[in-house]
Amino acid sequence: MSSKDKGLSNVDNTDLPDGKDLHIHIAISNWNAEITDALLQGSLDQLKAAGVQEENIEIARVPGSFELPFAAKTLIKSRKTDAVLCLGCVIKGETQHDEYINHAVATAITTLSLTSDIPVIFGVLTVNDMQQALDRSGGKYGNKGTEAAHTALKMIQMKDQLSTSKKNIGF
Repeated sequence: MSSKDKGLSNVDNTDLPDGKDLHIHIAISNWNAEITDALLQGSLDQLKAAGVQEENIEIARVPGSFELPFAAKTLIKSRKTDAVLCLGCVIKGETQHDEYINHAVATAITTLSLTSDIPVIFGVLTVNDMQQALDRSGGKYGNKGTEAAHTALKMIQMKDQLSTSKKNIGF
């Protein structure tokens, strides 16, 4: 479903885990700061609404979206963390630069999440123009940062539920 069909911030908060003991890290790109700062605010609002303590949220700023996976990896290796949100914004330009960046970042974040056993959340806007970025960072389609924080909380919850489950999957 496209974001035109569903607001990005229309999330169900009724069954989120209690965040008071969670440690969440956010890697955020400084490129397109007007957009990424709005994504950050959406994330922080969602995390605080779930009870995550301000002192348990750490923010690492990097120059651009391409550097987000390295920041996430460094945070995972050097800190106690339950999840890492990667927030950025890549706007299509006159070349295919955006495609290379978006593909590399998405692949690296996926790989890092799978190999670290820590949810690493893709909160990078991949848009055609500034208006689309504004619409998705607190505008008419909500805030992708809110959605990224919600996703992190749900993935932490899923991981906790499955790790305490006594079910055996056959091997």
